[in-house]
Amino acid sequence: MKSMQPMSRNAPPWMSWMMWGLVGSFYLVGFFQRVAPAVMVDELMREFHIGGAVLGNLSATYFYSYTVMQIPSGLLADGIGPRRLSASAALLAAVGTLMFGLADGLWMAFAGRLLVGAAVGVAFVTCMKLAGHWFPANRFATVTGVALLLGNSGGVLAGVPLSEAVNLFGWRTTMVASAACTFALAAVIWAVVRDDPGERGFTSFVHASVVENGSLPPMRALRSVSARRETWLLLAAGGLSAAPVLVFAGLWGVPYLTQVYGIDRSHAAALTSTMLIAWAVGGPTLGAMSDRLGRRKLPYMIANVASATLWGVFLFWGDIPRMYLYPLFAAIGFTSGAMIIGFAHSREANHPGATGAVGGVVNMGPLGFAAVMQPLLGSILDGHWNGLLVNGVRIYDAGAYSAAFLWLFLSSCLSVAAVFFTRETYCRVGEFDEAGPCRSRRIP
Repeated sequence: MKSMQPMSRNAPPWMSWMMWGLVGSFYLVGFFQRVAPAVMVDELMREFHIGGAVLGNLSATYFYSYTVMQIPSGLLADGIGPRRLSASAALLAAVGTLMFGLADGLWMAFAGRLLVGAAVGVAFVTCMKLAGHWFPANRFATVTGVALLLGNSGGVLAGVPLSEAVNLFGWRTTMVASAACTFALAAVIWAVVRDDPGERGFTSFVHASVVENGSLPPMRALRSVSARRETWLLLAAGGLSAAPVLVFAGLWGVPYLTQVYGIDRSHAAALTSTMLIAWAVGGPTLGAMSDRLGRRKLPYMIANVASATLWGVFLFWGDIPRMYLYPLFAAIGFTSGAMIIGFAHSREANHPGATGAVGGVVNMGPLGFAAVMQPLLGSILDGHWNGLLVNGVRIYDAGAYSAAFLWLFLSSCLSVAAVFFTRETYCRVGEFDEAGPCRSRRIP
C-alpha cells in the first residue's frame, strides 16, 4: 500500500485485538452455521422427508460454496480490504440464514445454506489478512490459532446450547434469531473495523516490501501462490487433518452416538463439542508452540501423527467404553488443531504481497475435503442401511458407521504424508524479488 507511511508507535494491544476480534466473531458465526445441522438431523430429515445422502448434501452445500469462495475471498481481501469484505459478507450470511430458517421446501433450504457458506467463506481469510497488519509476523500462528478458538466457540454454541434452543423454540425460530444476530454484527464491523493501524495513526506490521511496492495484482498473486509446491501440500495437509473433525463433530457424530451408544441428543452434542473445544484449544496452543520453537514442519508432523493414531484407536478398538469417549475426543480435537500451523507455514513460504491469495487458496483445504467427505459418508451409511425407520428417521447400525468412519482414519494418515514433503520456513517470511522466485536469504 504505497500511500501508507510508517508511523511512530504500535497500536495498543486492546485495539489490535478489537479490530481483529470483530472479524474473528464473524468466523465464530460461520463455524456455528457450519456444524448447526448436527443437532437438527432428526428435524431436518422429518421436515424435508430425506435420508442420509440428501442430508449430507444439504449440510455440505455450505462447504461447496465456502470452498469455491476461497480464492475470490483472498483476492478481494487484497483488493478492497477486510473491513468492506467482511461487513458485506456478514450481511449476506444473515440473509442466507433467514432463508434457511424460513424454507418452505428443500430447494430454499439448499439455497440458504449455499448463500451462508459463500458469505462466511471470507471470514477466516480476512482474519489472516488483518493479522498480518495488526500483529508482528512472529505471532501469526498464535493469532491464527486464536481464530480457531473463536471459530470453535461457535461450534460449541452449535452443540448443547443450540440443541436446547431447538428443543425449546424449534429449529426455524432458532435460525431466524441467529440471522438477527448476524445482521447486528455486520453493522458493528462496518462501523468499527479498520484495515490497517496506519488508519488510526499507528505503525503497521505489514511486510516492508508491501509498504514500498503494494500488494501484488490479483492475478499475479494467484499465479505466484499457485506456483509454490508448499501451497498445495499445506492445502492438502490442512484439509485432510481438519475434515475428519468437521465431518464427525459437524454432522455424523451426534447420530452415531445416539443410535449406536443410545445416548440422548444433548449428551451426544456435549461429546462432539468436547472435540471442538479441544480443537479450539489445540489451535492457539500448538500455534504458539510453533512460534516459540521457531519451527513449522516438526510440530505439525508430530501432532498429525498423534491425530492419525487416535483416529485409528477410535475406529479399530471396537466398542469403546463411554468413560473413554470424552478424553479420546478431546485428544483427537487437540492434536487436529495443529492444522493452524499450516496457515503460518504457507504465508511464510509465499510472496508477502499475496497474503490474501495464499490464505484463500490454503483455506480451501479444510472445507473442500469436508464438502466431499460429508455426503460420501452419508452415501456409505445409506448403502449399509438395513431399512430401519423410527419416526421417519433412518437408523444405521454400528457396522454402517464403521464402514463410513474408515475414511476419517485414512484422511488423517494422508495428512501426515502431505506435511512430510513440505520444507521448513523457520517462522520467517521469504524474501522474493520482483519476478517472484524466493531467494535463499530469509528476513524476519
